[in-house]
Order: sequence, then structure tokens, then C-alpha cells
Amino acid sequence: MKIFCSGIGGIGLSAYAAYMNACGHEVLGSDQKESDLLSDLRSQGITIFPSQETSNVPDDTELFAYTLALPQDHPEWRKAEKLGIRQLTYFQALGELTKDHSVIAVSGTHGKSSTTAMAAKVLIDAKLDPSVILGTKTQDLNNRNWRKGSCHAEQSRSIFLVEACEYHRSFLHLSPKILLVTNMTGDHFDAYKDMEDYRSAFRELIAKLPKDGLLITHGSDPACRELMEHAPCKTIDADTYPLPKLQIPGKHMQENARLVVALSEYLGLKNAEESLAAYRGCWRRTEVKGTSKVGALIIDDYGHHPNEVKATLEGLREAYPDRRLVCVFQPHTHDRVLKLYDLFTKAFRAADLVIIPNIFAARSDRDQKKADPEKLLADIAKESSVEVIYGESLERTEELLPAILQKNDVVVTMGAGDVWKIAEKLIISRELF
Repeated sequence: MKIFCSGIGGIGLSAYAAYMNACGHEVLGSDQKESDLLSDLRSQGITIFPSQETSNVPDDTELFAYTLALPQDHPEWRKAEKLGIRQLTYFQALGELTKDHSVIAVSGTHGKSSTTAMAAKVLIDAKLDPSVILGTKTQDLNNRNWRKGSCHAEQSRSIFLVEACEYHRSFLHLSPKILLVTNMTGDHFDAYKDMEDYRSAFRELIAKLPKDGLLITHGSDPACRELMEHAPCKTIDADTYPLPKLQIPGKHMQENARLVVALSEYLGLKNAEESLAAYRGCWRRTEVKGTSKVGALIIDDYGHHPNEVKATLEGLREAYPDRRLVCVFQPHTHDRVLKLYDLFTKAFRAADLVIIPNIFAARSDRDQKKADPEKLLADIAKESSVEVIYGESLERTEELLPAILQKNDVVVTMGAGDVWKIAEKLIISRELF
């Protein structure tokens, strides 16, 4: 099959494209933002156009797969419609790909990627040879976000581990046999009316589980407990298991790992704790990058929800109790800032210094209102009792940091936008590895 992926550089669609290419399909695509993901796809023989134009889509394309970020007037999309090419969103395509496999899905507001990555390591170490589609990169997948496992004569025996995102109810296109839910604290309120609407999406997902399926979640969390009560299948309370030892700091990471321990016991796997203890983390999840010129430790993290920010900073404070903790945080979308404003202002209490370079406007066409960054800074300073600096832009923040950083600082760049570029600029040594 000839597949064209529009927005192929996205973390999910890039994994799908690589997997389908490994299965022998002809895959090509387009993306305007150059990245390491695109370089890796090219190394696998996938043609990628750096612009997005109608001429990119071949007339004999059989499937047009696209990211939800694609605007409705997109030229490639219009051509696909004109030619009558079958069109699927990334999650529709993923659901179609995995429907006949034994699907293990990981969902929740936070911790999906880390939990999926830990589960992948445990399953691989146990020689179960799973296929994996992940929302980040990890060393256990050869620094990639996908893995093609074995294919049994009966596809239903082949394990397919996937990260299941709730944005626009995307995860409802999946058909999991086993579902791990990390938490339900609410996000993506550009796609959900309110918290009840958000939780209803998870209830719809739970309802899709078969009678012989399994739900694993945290019974001590009231929202997750409600899911257990509505599940049409067996449930396991991961909170009945001890917190496993990890190299990655933070109790929130141990809570995620608990889900994997419960999964391992259900599957009859041995040595899960040993696999988790050897887990070294994944891309942009409390990822230690190296050291700066003055000897500050540089860490990069994807956290963009206030609960993620709070948990990550608390984990770093616990891991480095005697060092100054500097957080360079880039809020992701004005809509998220405004709808979770109070939580954001209280999320930075574990930090010693917070620097906000800008607000990353990922969905500027959908942001109905703009957040005031200077007001946000003032309210964070007040509610989190922390010093806050407004960087005004990524470039300006990069200029400010050399005069701010000290030898024993721990610096974490945090956000779902392009704040990671600051971490890369700061690093002069990766000798930690």
C-alpha cells in the first residue's frame, strides 16, 4: 500500500510511518519543521518533502494519514479529497493497524509516555517481542519511538503496546484488551467542554474493554476508582503493590511503574522489578542532558500541565536537595494557561528560580484569548513563593542564562514547545554518559 503521511514529523505519526515502512508498505510524507525524527525516517528510506504542497501527494496514493494539527484548508488534504484518496487521522490509522492484535494501551492525563516506555522494557526483557508505538524515544527501542515485534500466525497472539492519547477522544479508535490508566486530572480543554466531558471520554474507553479484558489503575485515586467500578472486566488496583526502585527521580515515576508491576504479575512475568530498576528513562522525560560551561547540571522535560510541572520539580528537589533548582518553563498554548491558571501559579514551589521565555502558541488559530505572561509571572511569584524572571523570548533567555547560572545549579528546561533548544545550547559536555 502507498501511504502519504501529512505532518510526518509528529511524534505519533512518525512512529506509524516507520512501522508501516518496516512492514513493507511504500511510505512518504511531508513536514515543514526539520527534526531528528525526520532524519531518522529518511535513514529508513522514507521520502519526506520539506514543504506541504498539493504536488507532494502522488495520484496513486492509497491512504492519506494526517495529524490532527492539520488545518482543514491544508493543500495536501484538499488534493487527497479531490482524488478520492482514503483519509485517516493518525489514531484512526493506528486503530486499524492494531485492531487484530492483543493491544495493551496506556492512557491518562500524565505519565503515558514514561509508563509505556517502562512497559516496553519489561515486555522486551521478558522476551515477549512486542510491537510498540510510543509518544517519545527511548534507549530500549534503539532511541526510537516504535518497534516492530514478531507476527504470530494468529495476530491476536501478537502483543501491540501503544500510548493512547485522549485529545479529541482519539483513543476511542483503539481496541485494547488490557488498559493501564495513570490518572485523570484533566487537560486539553480546547477539545473538552469541562471536567465531566473529559472524564466521560475515559468511561467510553473503559466500556470498549472486552469481558475477558483487564483494567489496571490506581485505586487510591477517586477518579480512577470510579473507572474500576464501571469496568466491564477484571480490574487490578496498582496501589496494592509496593513502589518499585527506579533510577529516574520522583514518586510520580514510581506510581507509573506500579502499573507496570501489576501488568507484569498479571502476565506471569518474572524480574519486572529488575527491568524497572535498569530503566534509564526516555526522551524529554526528566532527561539528563549534560553539563553547562559553569558546571550546572542540565535536564530537559516535556512537562506542560501544572500537575506534571509540580511532580517533576518535587522529584528533582528530592533528588538534589542541596542544589539550587532553576526551572526554565515555557507554557504550552494560551488556552491551557488560562483554563488551568490557578494550578500553574502554585506549581513551582519546589524551584528556587523560574524563568519563563514566552508562551508557545501551538494552536494559535484555536486560542480564543491570550494569556498575559507578565501577569502570570507575578502570580507565580506570589503563589509559589519563588523568584521569577521574564525572558521575553527563547533567544533573549539564552542570552540571560550564562550570567544567572552557577556551578552546582540543577537546570530543567520544561515544556511541550521548543524550550528544549535552550538545553541544547547550554550543554558543553555529555560526559555523564
